[in-house]
Amino acid sequence: QIDALNRAGVQKIYQEKTSSIGKRPELRKLISILTPQDHLVVYKLDRLARSLKDLLQIIEQMEAIGCGFRSLTEPIDTCSPAGRLMLNILGSVAEFERSLIRQRSMAGQAAARERGIHCGRPRVFLKSTEADIVTLHAQGCYTLDTLALVFDCHPSAVKRAVYRVNKPGHSSLK
Repeated sequence: QIDALNRAGVQKIYQEKTSSIGKRPELRKLISILTPQDHLVVYKLDRLARSLKDLLQIIEQMEAIGCGFRSLTEPIDTCSPAGRLMLNILGSVAEFERSLIRQRSMAGQAAARERGIHCGRPRVFLKSTEADIVTLHAQGCYTLDTLALVFDCHPSAVKRAVYRVNKPGHSSLK
């Protein structure tokens, strides 16, 4: 990727040194120093943005600055009308594909539930243990952290157990 950027004549290359999940400080720093004379070049769209929404927000910020954008592996160059059209077409196709995947996934989960299959992670506690935790917490005897120590689990497991019973509309504590 760096070789391709160098071949394209990119003068300064910014790289994230941390996980792609999170604030992405190098990207934020880069966007903050862009000028109307600049042209941001990326190897591939997914190197710039993690989602269509993220991509469109970044492109919108760059358009507000007046900076151009180009991808080396996709036919996108926002300095031309055809490039802006291509960005919108690819963005629309990606959004449509994502909604189809979500729809199929939800249908698959519903079908699995109808067959009695549990979707997601297994519960940490047996129902009887969960009932004990909820009772002790409801009595005010123990905090969530203390219950986690007593039952040798992570505090978030205790919190989920208590929330499942205390969530609005649950009938067992009314």
